[in-house]
Amino acid sequence: MKIHQLLSGLSIPVTNEEQNFIDKHESFIKITSLDEHDQWLAQSLVRKGVMSVAQDNVTLVNNLNEKNSK
Repeated sequence: MKIHQLLSGLSIPVTNEEQNFIDKHESFIKITSLDEHDQWLAQSLVRKGVMSVAQDNVTLVNNLNEKNSK
């Protein structure tokens, strides 16, 4: 790994479908508002660390916004 890769952060590979989901849902999403397929996509993004479930267990939070703001 090269120094400029470490400084720019690690990249997480996502599918086109996951990227469309990320673009469509900017920061906060209520899990109950998602259909079954979108819930499946959200679960995949949570596993990858791109999104996380808030403490209320109902809201998804986009982690990309947090990392880019620091």
